[in-house]
Amino acid sequence: MNRLPLALLVALPLTAQSLDLDKGWSIAVTDFEGKAKLAGDRVTVPKPTNPRVPDSHVAARRSADGTLTLQFSNSWIAQLRWQDGKPLDLNPYLAQGTVEFDLNVIDLAHGGMKFKLGCGKDCERKIPYLFAGRELIGKGRQHMAFALKCFWREGDDFSNVDIPFTLEGTGSGELQISKLRINKQGKATTACPDYRKQSVTPERLQESWAVDWWLPRHEQKLAEIQAHREAGRRVDLVFLGDSITQGWENEGKAAWAQSFAKYNAVALGFGGDRTENLLWRLQHGELDGMSPKAVVMMIGTNNTGDRLEDPALTLAGIQKNLDEIRRRQPQAKVLLLALFPRGEKPDDLMRRHNARINALLPQLADGKQVVFLDIGRALTNPDGTLSKDILPDWLHLSPAGYEIWARSLDTTLTPLLAP
Repeated sequence: MNRLPLALLVALPLTAQSLDLDKGWSIAVTDFEGKAKLAGDRVTVPKPTNPRVPDSHVAARRSADGTLTLQFSNSWIAQLRWQDGKPLDLNPYLAQGTVEFDLNVIDLAHGGMKFKLGCGKDCERKIPYLFAGRELIGKGRQHMAFALKCFWREGDDFSNVDIPFTLEGTGSGELQISKLRINKQGKATTACPDYRKQSVTPERLQESWAVDWWLPRHEQKLAEIQAHREAGRRVDLVFLGDSITQGWENEGKAAWAQSFAKYNAVALGFGGDRTENLLWRLQHGELDGMSPKAVVMMIGTNNTGDRLEDPALTLAGIQKNLDEIRRRQPQAKVLLLALFPRGEKPDDLMRRHNARINALLPQLADGKQVVFLDIGRALTNPDGTLSKDILPDWLHLSPAGYEIWARSLDTTLTPLLAP
């Protein structure tokens, strides 16, 4: 069947009570390494000559009734993205507006899903939907109605929305979407997280690439702590954090053995964790069954990387974790670390964002029970850039980076571990 490209169709005027996104927008189908436009009935995203993810596959098709199907396998990111239309002024829609569509989750057993809205430069808002999405597998078409404010953050300007919707999948799955529209006055029937409370609301990590190992790792860490206890070994030192802390078990293994094994130290780092994920783990026993003298905590860079969260909200999440540590281990001194630099250059967006968080962190430390330490300069070149010898991907440490981290802790941490 021959069809005109969606971008050639006429969009509804902005004064309309309902904006039908089937009109006036083209559909981009994207993979981590490529993209294509759905100009006809179906398209497969082409692979580059030397793909980093050779086994990934992303394709989309359009049915006669307008339903769009996104199929993806082994994909880091697969998207149906509405773009190339006249930017929308959605500010008048914020008060009572809704984003509505029909969704059919055919397969998501090994995948994840998010809904996104692009509101301009460095402004992308998302709703994670992995857990809720998996509950819809095989249940047929479901009508979804999100409040437009689910995508809005304090200070956002929705007067020039250039990407009004993106359906994103990760891992493997098959999703169908139809009847996409934005209503000026609607009734929201689908729940979304309150962005003001995400960082302080305990939650398991909601990412498809982590869901198979995250809970088992939590159980393994509980077993590791129990093994220390049953063997009569006192755990004097605990590290809390994300993938950078988890790296003590891999790239940092030698530095760990030399500097921290003598304390029967435990590394409670989980790749991808944000403040709310660490909080869930603490509330589910990861600090129980031991009495450490010191706890080293660094958390929050994924709050930046995942949602570019307001630094004050990330700070609230870090404070909530400090409160949990104090409640469960009141005898322990906490060494609160500034977030490590990320992004190759000092003007990198996420580097600058983390710097804003770091500027707030000292207010959480009293210098006695909670001590603040920033070792960022030890990890950077004199001009502020990062070296691949220290941070190969501009975020995670190399073995040499872990040696620097261990050395940089010595002067501050050793007194906290004294009898």
